[in-house]
Amino acid sequence: MSIQREDIAMIQNVERYLEGKMLPNEIAYFEQLRKNIPEIDEMVVEHNMLMHHLDNYSNRLDFKNALNDIHDKLSQQGDIQETNEVSRTGRIVQFYNKYKRVTAIAASVGGIIALVISAIVSSIAPASNNNKLEQLNRVVAQIQQKQQSQGNKLNEVAKNKEENIIVNSGGTGFLINAEGYIITNAHVLHGSSGANVMSADHEIYDASIVYRDEIRDLAILKISDNDYTSIKKLPYTIKRSEMDLGEELFTLGYPRNDITYNKGDISASTGHDGDTLSYQIQMSANPGNSGGPVFNKNGDVIGIISTREKQSQGVSFAIKSKNIFRLVDDLKKGDHPVDIKLSTSASSIKNKDRVSQIKQIENCVFLVKAFNKKLNK
Repeated sequence: MSIQREDIAMIQNVERYLEGKMLPNEIAYFEQLRKNIPEIDEMVVEHNMLMHHLDNYSNRLDFKNALNDIHDKLSQQGDIQETNEVSRTGRIVQFYNKYKRVTAIAASVGGIIALVISAIVSSIAPASNNNKLEQLNRVVAQIQQKQQSQGNKLNEVAKNKEENIIVNSGGTGFLINAEGYIITNAHVLHGSSGANVMSADHEIYDASIVYRDEIRDLAILKISDNDYTSIKKLPYTIKRSEMDLGEELFTLGYPRNDITYNKGDISASTGHDGDTLSYQIQMSANPGNSGGPVFNKNGDVIGIISTREKQSQGVSFAIKSKNIFRLVDDLKKGDHPVDIKLSTSASSIKNKDRVSQIKQIENCVFLVKAFNKKLNK
């Protein structure tokens, strides 16, 4: 079902683009995808050709029907006489035989588009099944095989809130405003219906899944727990602007059940295979770091850790923070609009030393535990 919904959504986006119904920022984003991903550009061209053929076919049918109506009217008035009468059924059969190649092309292109879309959905997501990349969520089954105690703890954390659940995956998330909205990677929540979050103080809170964007590999959660006390103001800001090569970075995340710190720098302004939605960063990252914030030296959020290269030591990728703004804009325009005010005011930790920065940030970064409820037998 997930693939089918993605296929339909992609077709709808292509049609909106071709019909000029996209907003300017959506057009810019979609055209960038066309430049970066040849399959999308090819799909747009093929879909445009399909619509062109169908329009021509419809116009010819309308024209044919109009000629038939005129012919019948003139015959009834006695203005014309038919010497070699050809039945209307015969004319329609001839018409179909003449243009059946167009309908066959249309059907073939439709099938091709369905296949291409399925391939695109897999290829354009930053957390794709590319064997060169590794997603950095913690899959519980793998944890239990490799680190039994860690896996048990992850399940115990969730059971503190609700017994009737099965934990699927773990990752990291962080606040994007003071109202309890958290961003993480979509692949952290893949196949899950709910989530809990744990703070650096090991406090556990219920959270609801607000939105998932599989293409950008981003998702938004909302802490929906009466025990949670929201903070007055985030100590950091979320940056729209691009970073320069060599800029110093650091991150906080949950590759284990305690919050951990790591540091590095930007090694490329694009991600894997030239992905313009991401940075390449020289920083070690481990399963559990998915969804974690990447900060510059001033404590501004500049990205979200998502994947790492399997073959290269210390090469990871972070989705650029400007995509958070795009995600929030999409939410405002959806069928059920959600207006999220992002933290864009000046960082209060800009001129502080790293230890002081971490102390103010750590309770804004959470361990995310994605789960499904057990079925009652």
